Amino acid sequence: MLPTIQKQLEDITPSLRAFAMSLAGNSTDAEDLYQDTAFKVLSNTDKFKQGTNFKAWSVTIMRNLFINNYRKKKRRNTILDQTPNDYYINSGDKVIENEGATNIAYKDMLHMVSKLPEDFKRPFWMAYKGYKYDEIAEQLDAPLGTIKSRIFFARKKLMQMYEAAHRMRA
Repeated sequence: MLPTIQKQLEDITPSLRAFAMSLAGNSTDAEDLYQDTAFKVLSNTDKFKQGTNFKAWSVTIMRNLFINNYRKKKRRNTILDQTPNDYYINSGDKVIENEGATNIAYKDMLHMVSKLPEDFKRPFWMAYKGYKYDEIAEQLDAPLGTIKSRIFFARKKLMQMYEAAHRMRA
């Protein structure tokens, strides 16, 4: 009789935890990696071919999860500077700050944001304050796609309101 997937997973758990520790480098991340791997192994039992090496299959899942998570973290921390550098060439040594227009625009924006529906207002402010979309989705307990579309439509509505306000002033 063949052992169950759960039994096989229990048998290799010490090896998987050790491998997770060698990949992650700290116990917290290693435990998260092990948990993700165990979940993926158990939820994909239909993809495991009986008679093949279960430990190798599980280790491959763990390695792929680690690589994918590493790539996600790298992408999140990458900042692309698309500013044309020639802007700074002749900027001079002294900077004269004038926040008059900024303060007025910010007050206008506060007023316009206050007019947005609540479903759009909260995700927009969180994005404005620097939260990432997945953090907003988690905090508001909403699907990621919903958060993205709400922020998109909030920005679109704010642009329309801003353009309308400036047409009235002109």
